[in-house]
Amino acid sequence: MRLLWRAVAAVCASVNCSIAPIAGAQSACAALGGTVDQNQVCQGHITTADYTLDLSFPVSYPDQQAMSDYLVHTRDTWVDDVRTYPRHDRPPYLLTIIGTAYRSAAPGSSTQSVVLDMNQDLGAHPVTSFKAFNYDLGKGAPITFDTLFKPGTKPLDVLNPIVERQLGPLPFGEPGVEAYQNFAITDDAVIFFFGQGQVLPSVNGPQQVSVPRTELAALMA
Repeated sequence: MRLLWRAVAAVCASVNCSIAPIAGAQSACAALGGTVDQNQVCQGHITTADYTLDLSFPVSYPDQQAMSDYLVHTRDTWVDDVRTYPRHDRPPYLLTIIGTAYRSAAPGSSTQSVVLDMNQDLGAHPVTSFKAFNYDLGKGAPITFDTLFKPGTKPLDVLNPIVERQLGPLPFGEPGVEAYQNFAITDDAVIFFFGQGQVLPSVNGPQQVSVPRTELAALMA
């Protein structure tokens, strides 16, 4: 019953990544059962007999619609799956989604990032995954792994040795491009987030690796 994993896979192919004004964030927050606090963070808490959903994410992210669409779709798919797989005598299911904001004001590149930390507890072993959103304020466009680096460069040749140096031996082999899709950009580093079981065994939990921008300077677009 890998409920959240199926939701995450499905949403990547279905969300609408159109840009919406920040004013729409309040209605998106309300659609998720939350309210916007004084710090411009959407706080939501939904409890039923079968599950609890807690969420928190900043509403100041420029591409708010893409993030809201992702959250709504993930919530809906997860709730549908909870109904499909009744918990019976197990504790209520729990899904916690916490969004953390990051910013970069490096010369020639002003960006905003939000990383969603998604923890799913089905009454046995909690499982954590990530979903990141990055936005180039100067270009007015989302940033993906492909657009983060200059065309023709080979970022994996630089990233993989750094990841192995920080995390130790990687039992699943060298990570591919798909493993690096979730990242945040700061003035000093690009931080990559890896869900449980992605680069290390699940028992090791989620991982993150901070790569100094100085080591990526020749590659970054």
